[in-house]
Amino acid sequence: MATYAIGDIQGCYERLRRLLEGLRFDPGRDRLWFVGDLVNRGPDSLATLRFVKELGDRALTVLGNHDLHLLALAAGNSRRVKENTLAPVLQAADRDELLHWLRHRPLMHFDEHKHFALIHAGLPPQWDLRDALSCAHEVETVLQGPDYPDYLDAMYGNEPDRWSNTLAGVERLRFITNCFTRLRYCKADGTLALKEKAAPGSQTSGYLPWFAVPNRATKSTRIIFGHWSTLGYAAEHNTWALDTGCVWKGRLTAIRVRREKPSGPISVSCT
Repeated sequence: MATYAIGDIQGCYERLRRLLEGLRFDPGRDRLWFVGDLVNRGPDSLATLRFVKELGDRALTVLGNHDLHLLALAAGNSRRVKENTLAPVLQAADRDELLHWLRHRPLMHFDEHKHFALIHAGLPPQWDLRDALSCAHEVETVLQGPDYPDYLDAMYGNEPDRWSNTLAGVERLRFITNCFTRLRYCKADGTLALKEKAAPGSQTSGYLPWFAVPNRATKSTRIIFGHWSTLGYAAEHNTWALDTGCVWKGRLTAIRVRREKPSGPISVSCT
């Protein structure tokens, strides 16, 4: 039995099937971890959602920013409503079932046996593993509750940009959401730089990749993440980055998750 973690798919369903063929994935024995962003920009978000959902407990996915954006559009949010890549999902006969399933996915997963955490984007340096799991649960509880449309409408925005235990209400939920689904760079004090998106070395002075901040509270936690296509595959600072830009004609990448050191990257071309 093998567990594979797979980078951002963003609707590139055929590339996912090709990758699984290369992995010799056996749905009767193996398990898949997805770093989020199952949908958007690619050619077939609907097939991707249906496939992952139908895998049942053989697949686990955390939520990414594009997944949350789909849920916001479905809940009536008008931001960037002109995007048409998600229209097949929103118009599907089984849309409600798919969206209900997506809304009940976690922001973070931690496997105690393999000693690995799975997130979409990043963590601020102040949070240790317990903090991160607790904060993820706060947002998950709201997202899965009856008032989730209000949360989805209020989650957009870059403020507040620094963690405090005194944060409350919408501001607290927005900060948590931005870390788990959008973070790439921050300062050593945890100030987020959500507008910085390019590869390391190009960022504004004073900002670091979130995983490279000295004395990060989760530095002893092995973390798999995606979201950062300009970073590409990277294995450093006890983290593994898997977004290799499939939707940008790059590659779709996986690693085998093991209690010992993970395997090297396994990928397929997306051109």
